Amino acid sequence: MRPLEATYGDLAPPYRRSSSNPYEDDIALDLVQRYPLLAIAEDTDKDTALHILAQKPSAFPSGSQLTFWQRWTYKCIHLDPQKASLIASGDIEMPHEGPPHRRSFTKRVLHRISEAFWKGLKLCVPGFTSIYELKLTHLQARELLTCICREVPNLEDEIKLEAVLRKALFEAVKQGIVEFVTEIMKHYPEVVWFYDDKDRNIFFVATAERQEKIFSLIYKMGAKKNSLATHWDKDFNNMLHQAAFLAPSSRLDRVSGAALQMQRELQWFKEVESVVQPKYKEMINSHLKTPRALFSDYHKKLVEQGEQWTKETAESCTVVTALIVTIMFSAVFTVPGGYDNNSGNPIYLNQNSFLVFIVSDALSLFSSTTSLLMFLGILTSRYREEDFLQTVPTKLMVGLSMMFFSLATMMITFGVALFIVLRDRIAWVSFPIILLASLPVTLFALLQFPLLVEIFISTYGPGIFDKPKKNLCPSGSTRSSTRCFR
Repeated sequence: MRPLEATYGDLAPPYRRSSSNPYEDDIALDLVQRYPLLAIAEDTDKDTALHILAQKPSAFPSGSQLTFWQRWTYKCIHLDPQKASLIASGDIEMPHEGPPHRRSFTKRVLHRISEAFWKGLKLCVPGFTSIYELKLTHLQARELLTCICREVPNLEDEIKLEAVLRKALFEAVKQGIVEFVTEIMKHYPEVVWFYDDKDRNIFFVATAERQEKIFSLIYKMGAKKNSLATHWDKDFNNMLHQAAFLAPSSRLDRVSGAALQMQRELQWFKEVESVVQPKYKEMINSHLKTPRALFSDYHKKLVEQGEQWTKETAESCTVVTALIVTIMFSAVFTVPGGYDNNSGNPIYLNQNSFLVFIVSDALSLFSSTTSLLMFLGILTSRYREEDFLQTVPTKLMVGLSMMFFSLATMMITFGVALFIVLRDRIAWVSFPIILLASLPVTLFALLQFPLLVEIFISTYGPGIFDKPKKNLCPSGSTRSSTRCFR
């Protein structure tokens, strides 16, 4: 292959400048489309555009961390791949479909409506422009990757071709860019048999790096899955050994709390355990360690940290729930208005508001007592590795939810008591009471509710692995995309 400068002259410097961030705009895509050999050319650091692109997870959807509303906005934006390259990076209006005099009246009206719609979204939806540009960047990066994959086979040297693909592939696996890996596998299916310098395939590396999106591709391998899962590296570590090592800190830090981090590690180990053959569970590596023994050795410190984090959380919550129990228990004997001297019944016994007071007080007392017992159980329980999978998260989730419910009903009890006492004096007292009572409940929800949701999703959610759905058809039937048939 001729040197890059000799082939395209002055085009080589722009390539080197854009190689540090090849998807910044559509310049790299345009260059690769015009001059295909740039896709396989090396820069001064011996890096190709394919390897540089594999180092940029933010150029693909799998590497972008979006909030709920950002994901919703991202899905609502539609981009035509053929028109995307015509859109300027700072303009979100749709491109014109030819000269105005050649378009019909209906198309001109629809085009005007489309322009008004995009401009309205740009003004009304916060951050819409950035989300639009992000999706445009992802689309351009995908187009650039496709162009590069079409040109890589032009390398006459098969050894260099394999080296280029291997270097980029394993970098993309470490970064968790599932779109990159699937695109490479689509053009070159044989890459699933590539191995790195430690004799690990892509699923071994995905397991060690805790890249669940890459690992989930193994479910689509069919019969190849058995061969890929029964391999071992230079140290005789099989895939279950890879799951037994401690996850990289960059992946652990994405999970809140050491207890949930330990739970995630157990989920990985159990999932890989279901993929490998039973005999691999007892296989020893070069250090004479089985996967389970290796898991215990590497996660001993994380178990201690998870126990400490859980107990500290339980101790803090125990103080709050004990205080609520004390207040709610005493409130029954100090009802608003007092008692009738003759009958001994509460004065406001026949009023509906008093019934709300008693019911909310009882609910707060019972739920806070349940929460207190849960947190006491957490403080006195013995922590094993398996307990972090469901037992500890479930106790913590029940304790937090009951404490939140008891706090809310306590505020209702206090608000109703004030209303009963002051309603004859101040008629509009109910509104400020409701407003003030909702403040601590809202504050608690903002501080603790995200943790509660994360615990629930992590324990009882769909899971982090994209596993194929089970066949629910009757025996003797097969399943199409929409229904079962015989």
